[in-house]
Amino acid sequence: MDVRPVETRSEREAFIRLPDRLYADALSYVPPLLLDRREAIDARKNPYFEHACVRFWLAWRGDEPVGRISAQVDELYFQQHGEHVGHFGFLDAEDDPLIFRALLDTAEDWLRSQGMQAATGPFSLSINQECGTLVDGFDSPSMLLMGYDPPYADTHIRSAGYEKARDLLCYRYDGFSTPEIMSERLRLRGRIKDRLHVRQLDPKRFDSEIHVILDIFNEAWRGNWGFLPFTESEIAEVGKKLKPILEPRFVLVAELDGEPVSMAICLPNIDEAIADLNGRLLPLGWAKLLWRLKVKRPDSCRVLLFGLKPAYQQTVTGSVVIMQILQRLRQNGLDLGYKWGELSWILEDNMEMRRVIEALGGVVYKTYRIYRKELDH
Repeated sequence: MDVRPVETRSEREAFIRLPDRLYADALSYVPPLLLDRREAIDARKNPYFEHACVRFWLAWRGDEPVGRISAQVDELYFQQHGEHVGHFGFLDAEDDPLIFRALLDTAEDWLRSQGMQAATGPFSLSINQECGTLVDGFDSPSMLLMGYDPPYADTHIRSAGYEKARDLLCYRYDGFSTPEIMSERLRLRGRIKDRLHVRQLDPKRFDSEIHVILDIFNEAWRGNWGFLPFTESEIAEVGKKLKPILEPRFVLVAELDGEPVSMAICLPNIDEAIADLNGRLLPLGWAKLLWRLKVKRPDSCRVLLFGLKPAYQQTVTGSVVIMQILQRLRQNGLDLGYKWGELSWILEDNMEMRRVIEALGGVVYKTYRIYRKELDH
């Protein structure tokens, strides 16, 4: 077994498709769309590469790939946190601690050569994309942009010297089918009823609306662990990717005295819609996907971005704003026929958000883990 850099087109395809073979028998794994995976690792198409240097490797046993990994050095991370910390991601391998160790050793050696003093991950490729290793909830349904990992992954990563940095929690919310669950939780809303307006996205101003939403996110999350802001290029890219699948009623902005102070983006669970496409959109995959998202609709959805400006965090007013947005999302989900939703991910120490979600009936049902290891030189 040896670990080699990914350099050719065929090696990139092997890198992308490896999890499909590894997890073929896992009921909770859905092959992601190949087009999305190709663009994610393409420096010409993913604006993440504008502020980061990235390397990819495959572990081979003879002519068969048996593991993969990436390593990233992100200039934007240094600007935000002032730490010489590199990242790893796309870590998938057969159930063999030696493969995990070889992949992680390779990534660590490259990070050391770049002057990094610690490694954290997995981030594929950043904290604003897929991140974390699944450590609890292995039998839960697949959810868009939340990866799958087998139970052995956590064991092998820890055996390579990594320790938990943070856990990321996923809440399941079945309130779409129980309208009464919210009523008693909103008694405080009268305090700001005349000042607060929760509105949905205006499709006629789509680009400016996405900018407003992600500006709120950048401000709201700036003090959080591991935060990376969306750059202008990344905001434009997010807008381009979301536009075909966004439901305006699932994109909300809360305005207090006319000022945008909070936002939420909820998406239909694409993994339900692509489960039988094997990652392919051609020849008929696009038509099937759009029909299943816009007409048939999946049973589930995911709140993947939520932000409240710092001035209102840890305040009664902020809690009411959060509750009002979640109440509107619940009602809109009910109107659209969704049965349940995932609110993810939530940092384990974000107690304000956790308390609100749990007060409204949310239950933790999956946990992802970010690891850290100090690098000796």
